Amino acid sequence: MKILALEIETPGVESGNFHAHLRQEARRVWELYQANVIRELYFHQHAHTAVLVLECATTEEARDHLSTLPLVKAGLIRFELVPLIPYPGFARLFAKEY
Repeated sequence: MKILALEIETPGVESGNFHAHLRQEARRVWELYQANVIRELYFHQHAHTAVLVLECATTEEARDHLSTLPLVKAGLIRFELVPLIPYPGFARLFAKEY
């Protein structure tokens, strides 16, 4: 299942608190990417927060993987998870009309 993960920064956290974790964060994201857990990763253009596409069996599995990220462990960010399903609308183009 594809799961969209939207980063949410913890309110009140100073941006300087992130710096000490960024190298380890990049390393862990790379490991999850190499393991085919993270399939795509982006930054929101205006908010500069992460937008990830994960491939996991469940949202709980996705949350478990994301909990291993240093910024999550440090309580600096969390993720909103959105489970995705394929768009079924194209079938309407080929359905018989009655």
